[in-house]
Amino acid sequence: MTALLSADDVSKSYGDLVALDGVSLSVREGEVFALIGPNGAGKTTLVRALTGTVEPTAGTVTVFGESPADIDARRLGVLPQSFSPPDRLTARELLTYYAGLYDDPLDPEEVLATVGLRDAGDTWYENLSGGQQRRVCLGSALVNDPDLLFLDEPTTGIDPAGRRTVAERVETLAAGGTTVLLTTHDMAEAEALADRVGLLADGELVAVGTPDELLAEYGGESRLEIDLDAEAETVASMLAESGFDATTTHRGVAVHGIAPTEIGRVVDVLDAEGLSYTALTWREPTLEDVYMTLAGDEEGGIARDDVRSRGAPAVGGDV
Repeated sequence: MTALLSADDVSKSYGDLVALDGVSLSVREGEVFALIGPNGAGKTTLVRALTGTVEPTAGTVTVFGESPADIDARRLGVLPQSFSPPDRLTARELLTYYAGLYDDPLDPEEVLATVGLRDAGDTWYENLSGGQQRRVCLGSALVNDPDLLFLDEPTTGIDPAGRRTVAERVETLAAGGTTVLLTTHDMAEAEALADRVGLLADGELVAVGTPDELLAEYGGESRLEIDLDAEAETVASMLAESGFDATTTHRGVAVHGIAPTEIGRVVDVLDAEGLSYTALTWREPTLEDVYMTLAGDEEGGIARDDVRSRGAPAVGGDV
């Protein structure tokens, strides 16, 4: 696929603060690319550099093969993290206004329906709930039917039903050929929507890959989690004596490296020792596990050099 959006060794500093430190990535045409990472990692700064609203201190950005300053802005849709349209306009009036800025926009009524606000179209923006307001803002980024859509924390403040609506719209857009770059703190959202995921930490792009690639490399093994009333260290030691790889957790014990068919063996050992438990949960690795591994030393993650030495999925380029 063609690289529609690329950053090459992009850095951005604000005085002594380094917001981005040599970030390189490529986003392909028709791809959904998710940026994840802790607060302050540089996600919003990177989005601003990619959209041309921030000039990098070093490095280059191209969009549709050109500098962001040279492209037709009508081809872009941008939902910033903070966006405050006029309070005393209705949802319908706001979308109609933004549609009027373009030559061939989508029908505002269609956009209202798309973001789940057909019944709230006549409500003033200031009287909408926080989640409804965010949906109006999303609609304003969609009304020009963009080729490339930037979504900075698109589902912040939106309830689960609204999140599903947004997810369905992103999937539909991608299926129709729209390229989407989104930032999110919702790991389930990134895992479900993204073709590839990049994790930023301390201004560096630590790893890039498909969710499956990142899970295989950094997610860890499947595990059986046991919630206990008993002393966790005692139970972990007892299970270890029976040949299991068991570690303590904040709620009890986790047993690693076993198949689901072996859960009965663990239960037999617990029953034989007269140990009670409140819950047994089989857990597959998730993108949240990847995040906690890679987020950085300050959050209990592994060091950057260790990530690189372990052969992280390639960072930057068409990977």
